[in-house]
Amino acid sequence: MKNFKIKYLFHFLLLTSLVTSFISCSDDDNSSQSGAPVIESVSAAVDIDGNPIELTPTTVGYANNVYIIQGSGFTTVQKVFFNDTDTYFNPTLVTDKVIIVTIDIDTPYADASDELRIETLNGTATFDFVVAPPAPLVTSFNSINANDGDTITIYGSFFLDPTVTFGTTPATVVSNTLTEIQVVVPSGSFHKYVTVTTISGSSTSTQAIGTAIYDDAAATFVENYLGPWDGSGFVSNTEFKTQGESSIEANYSGYTGFKFPMYGASPSTTGYSGIRVSFKSTKETGKFKVVINNNYGAGKVVSFTNQWTTFVIPFSELGGAPASINEIVFQEFNNDGGDKLYIDDVGFVLN
Repeated sequence: MKNFKIKYLFHFLLLTSLVTSFISCSDDDNSSQSGAPVIESVSAAVDIDGNPIELTPTTVGYANNVYIIQGSGFTTVQKVFFNDTDTYFNPTLVTDKVIIVTIDIDTPYADASDELRIETLNGTATFDFVVAPPAPLVTSFNSINANDGDTITIYGSFFLDPTVTFGTTPATVVSNTLTEIQVVVPSGSFHKYVTVTTISGSSTSTQAIGTAIYDDAAATFVENYLGPWDGSGFVSNTEFKTQGESSIEANYSGYTGFKFPMYGASPSTTGYSGIRVSFKSTKETGKFKVVINNNYGAGKVVSFTNQWTTFVIPFSELGGAPASINEIVFQEFNNDGGDKLYIDDVGFVLN
């Protein structure tokens, strides 16, 4: 709480000093005070860490950040709007030539007017100004084992006017919403990561093309008798998932193992450093032993909760890197009578 108060005291003192400096530099021209408002520039007041920065004019801003509007005729300001959103301002942070204001956190950024508007008793001034969304966030894409020329779906958030690359190769965006992008996989994308870029930054997938063992469906090298040892089977669950459109739902008795058999066409470990997997328990805690190639003496025990937990497990923690993988087993290890468990995003991790 003390640090919180110090932080906001600092911001208050900073803004106060900014206003004072602008007032002291003003020529106190009464004619500008009685005229219609004019917006000349907008500048960020502080950087991302709350430190004062050089006032560089910009036409792009971010919600919940402080900006300095410079111009004239602001003395009788009544309203400040960003993208037609009425934005609170403190009258003590207004002079005839300066308004210091924080863009409201709920200001819309999609299908918006991209306009700053100031209304005073003497008129209205507008200024082209884009309120940018937060940086994009890629949470998953489907299918991971896509081929060149396939259309895949990228899931995430804040996808406003996105561009997409696979590695460094640009891809053709077919369509997009703020949470999904349909994109064509460009040539040469095997083992490339997917990056989404917007005006606000970039986000890269944690999976690479061609690395899935189970991605809503088994990879071609996984044999069709995958499932629990006890033969109870599993279903695809579309409600609880962390990658793609579904996860594996399996009812585990105590110490039951869930097997991914790959004996007929065992994938090579060349280019891979380990495996990845996400788990979710229906109990407060869950526990698995992860085993490859029947090497139970070298398996790794991982603990998780009723929230999704993602693990990246190097081969070095599973007994070393074999030349190929013929089997992966996730064995229930909580010793509490079993559980209903969800498994998702099973795949290899690139070197």
